[in-house]
Amino acid sequence: MPELHVVSVFCGADGSGGNPLGVFLDGAEVPEGDRQRIAAELGFSETVFVDDAERGEMRLFTPGVELPFAGHPVVGTAWLLARERSPVPALHPPAGAVPVRTERDVTFAAGRPEWSPPFDFVKAGSPEEVDALDGPPEGHDLVDVWAWIDEPAGIARSRVFAPRYGVAEDEATGSAALSLGAILGRPVDVRQGTGSRILARPVADGMVEIGGRVELSEVRGYSRREVN
Repeated sequence: MPELHVVSVFCGADGSGGNPLGVFLDGAEVPEGDRQRIAAELGFSETVFVDDAERGEMRLFTPGVELPFAGHPVVGTAWLLARERSPVPALHPPAGAVPVRTERDVTFAAGRPEWSPPFDFVKAGSPEEVDALDGPPEGHDLVDVWAWIDEPAGIARSRVFAPRYGVAEDEATGSAALSLGAILGRPVDVRQGTGSRILARPVADGMVEIGGRVELSEVRGYSRREVN
């Protein structure tokens, strides 16, 4: 029975928020043909299968599709490998090499904006307008709606809706924060969902680094009949 780690990624300083992520550290034990179905059964916004822990080779799936890259899966997997196996200097999802590092209690990963899903970005007039949404704006099925909380300090409120990928609303979306950091061309401290926090800042070679706190929620064996 494959072992499933569940971690919460991009938690707030008080432990609130965070996006659940399922990780199979021995992902090579799971047949490729079963992975999409398992991701759909688990129901997390993403599920990771680590095919080679020493090299950091990984695949990631939403409930509906496989993605070449996503933010909270690379941050969460980097943290978990350092905790349960050995730290790696980079992860290798299908998109390419993702440099990773840890600074105190924050795990960082860097990616390219073009690796991220093609989010629409809609700037609202205030954080209250973002909070008042009961779904994505009309005509958008993959959208980040955001507003400044404190523009000089770089603090923004964000909500991400991704029904295109089978996710009604995402609690914390690293790839969207990465793209927003690239669009703004400056560091941004994103407050998303019910209490999540994502740090993003442009770095060298056109990459953007995203980071946040990660906590282990549970470890359990996965059963084929399990449905969350």
